[in-house]
Amino acid sequence: MEKKGLLLVVSGFSGAGKGTLMKELLDHYDNYALSVSATTRAPREGELYGREYFFLKREEFLRLIEEDALYEYAEYAGNYYGTPRQYVDEKLAEGLDVILEIEVQGAEKIKKQFPDTVLIFVTPPSADELKRRLVGRGTETAEKIDKRLKRAVEEAKYMPFYDYILVNDDLAESTVRLHDIISSEHAVSARNRDFILQITDELKIVTNEKGE
Repeated sequence: MEKKGLLLVVSGFSGAGKGTLMKELLDHYDNYALSVSATTRAPREGELYGREYFFLKREEFLRLIEEDALYEYAEYAGNYYGTPRQYVDEKLAEGLDVILEIEVQGAEKIKKQFPDTVLIFVTPPSADELKRRLVGRGTETAEKIDKRLKRAVEEAKYMPFYDYILVNDDLAESTVRLHDIISSEHAVSARNRDFILQITDELKIVTNEKGE
């Protein structure tokens, strides 16, 4: 049975550890492709164009919108973020499971376009832990951290919309749990209609040949 690539959306609060979790998943398993989003925000220290994001000027991003070259886009904290179509289409065609690490609004748009998309929401075990991680990054002011926590309150309203909630308390364990979730989705009967029809027809032929 030919394995078809799944489209996956991973969202979560800023500070939940999504980026680190994605890196671990790709380091340990070879059947995933992480879609690189486009953004108008400035790169952080150590980030590279085409690896973490496609860092674009605002007018460049708006041009992509006009050309319908994005599957989804949203504005977050004063910057645009979006998912380019070409990369996603190419990797799905190769049979890889493609992960979109995007915000909750984008997840909703993707689900409407592709109902079979698997939605996974990553969260720390508690709000106190979320704040501790944000402070521990040491990259933002107290004011920006407060804005991210208030944003998290709004994002939490979308959690029931997701298929899975992944509590990222231990990185190694969370990586395995995420891989297991995705692996199990491949076995869902609704994703295997063609195979079900194939094996049913083959069984009819076999039984007829045997005179049963």
